[in-house]
Amino acid sequence: MQTVKMVVTGPFSAGKTEFIQSVSEIDVVSTERRISNAAERSVKEATTVAMDFGRITVNDDLVLYLFGTPGQKRFDFMWEILSEGMLGFIVMVDSTRPETFREARSILETFRAYAPTPYVVAANKQDMEDSWDLEDMRHALRLDSKVKLLPCIATDREKVKGILVELLNNVLSELK
Repeated sequence: MQTVKMVVTGPFSAGKTEFIQSVSEIDVVSTERRISNAAERSVKEATTVAMDFGRITVNDDLVLYLFGTPGQKRFDFMWEILSEGMLGFIVMVDSTRPETFREARSILETFRAYAPTPYVVAANKQDMEDSWDLEDMRHALRLDSKVKLLPCIATDREKVKGILVELLNNVLSELK
């Protein structure tokens, strides 16, 4: 059996934990803690401080391990640790919060420096009325036209599976 390690990263509150929870066949191992900062609490109640971990069996020969990174800068020391051995990564971006786009771009560049592995960018919350159009996001994130920018709803199992399949296909073509 082959295992593939994928990392799900992105800014604070982009939807990384929900993304993993929506497809994991095991209870997600999560290191969430209550938020003490009032500004952050207005966005959500808890934040990942070390990692999230989920697992998906693709078929008899292939299992995906999903590792979610913390989104806050103060926990970024975990990023390099979690990137070790990854065969691909997903950068989650909240498409309703353009103020996080610069940080998402910085995280993308950081992970590309850790390992030259395939990656995709997931534009989360595409079901929301105030979500940005994908082409506008591509421009704001300064993404090359070759980079896959995929619409996402992190709580929608089928959308999440589609993004994982896209990344997995890129990973498997690199391994050949």
